[in-house]
Amino acid sequence: MKPAKKLTGVALLAATALTLAGCGGATEASSTHTSAAPGSVTLRMTTWTSDATQLALFKSVADSYKKSHPEIKEITFDSLPVADYTSTLTTQIAGGNAPDMAWVLEKDAPDFVKSGALAPLTDTLKAAPDYNYADLNSETTKLWTQDNQLYAYPFSTSPLVMFANDSLLKQAGLPTSAELQSQGKWNWQDLAALGSMVKAKTDKDGIIIRDFNYSDWSNLASVWNAWGAAPWSSDGKSCTFNSPEMNTAFTYIHDGIFKQHAFPGPGTSPDFFAGDSAFTVTQISRASLLKDAKFGWNVLPLPTATKGSYSVVGQAGVGALAKGSHVQESEDFIAYLTNPSNAKQLAQFFPPPRTSLLTADTLAATNKLLSKEQIQNAVIKGIAEGQTKASHTNSAEISQKVKAALDPMWQPTADVSSVLNNVCSAIKPLLAG
Repeated sequence: MKPAKKLTGVALLAATALTLAGCGGATEASSTHTSAAPGSVTLRMTTWTSDATQLALFKSVADSYKKSHPEIKEITFDSLPVADYTSTLTTQIAGGNAPDMAWVLEKDAPDFVKSGALAPLTDTLKAAPDYNYADLNSETTKLWTQDNQLYAYPFSTSPLVMFANDSLLKQAGLPTSAELQSQGKWNWQDLAALGSMVKAKTDKDGIIIRDFNYSDWSNLASVWNAWGAAPWSSDGKSCTFNSPEMNTAFTYIHDGIFKQHAFPGPGTSPDFFAGDSAFTVTQISRASLLKDAKFGWNVLPLPTATKGSYSVVGQAGVGALAKGSHVQESEDFIAYLTNPSNAKQLAQFFPPPRTSLLTADTLAATNKLLSKEQIQNAVIKGIAEGQTKASHTNSAEISQKVKAALDPMWQPTADVSSVLNNVCSAIKPLLAG
């Protein structure tokens, strides 16, 4: 007897949608506000943050909400490990233990939006007092919208940026990041050469693509987008991992690892925020990790290559689970959590989708670590020019297939072109539907 096949995220979500459909269209939110008795509602939101300061802010907003909503007994925030976040969440949904609300990664947005796992938010948000729904930038909500309904509010629209350890660059006898930019050397080729020199002179690492770790290949979009590469076509039906642009980008990455030693190699785990490298690519929200930094640092837009100026944006949405126990109450809390006042508070960690808040003055007021110039050049410009990281239905299985097919790339003698052809062979059936 064959063992039962473990359901991946998309299969679990599809099963959820079928269950909901059999229950008389549970994805449709109530058109009236709660009639729940006082103290009868407990809400749970899953997140992937374990940052104590961020969780304290969410708790503060929840406590404020409870004061004017007597039906709410408690609102809890359930922190799940980011590496297993989606699989844990979808298992909870399929197992009848769905949270009331959940954060969703941009790569999983198509699965969650199209499967019926999330309840539509548009009517509730538009009806909320002083919400100003029109303030939401339509580009930031596109990924989370279907049939003119918003299914998750993109509470974080965070551009990927390059942080620089200027103290380490000086120690290696090299120009600071601002000097490199002014000299026209803020490009991937020059930074790889500099990273190699840092390694040779200080034994610290050059460039870290944070959260890549030779596992989460999607984070390499911060590099390959500089050459105009993409993993698949805009309609999601054709693999483009083997395009000339992607071949050039991966040749650069491979040479940077094994020939120039500009990037840390497999099996190592240096941390820029602990002073272990000269540069790191990560989301601007990670600036909070530099609060007590013992070195001089700067943050700049991503370096250029053949494409010129570009930006990559990582998004996270928050939605109400259609299978949750308190759908309308969840929608109402999301409306409160994301109203203009609270969105301004969250902006110190998560760049908001609200046009009115995307100003250097507003963001600088809530984030004391960044200067107005840094916010304008790296954050606001990055969001305006940014391309959201690639997403696709059946993301969990595609991600696993790509990771496995890319594993041979991380050997010194790898044939870059052959490996990328094999990636396309692995995912072509999934892209075709």
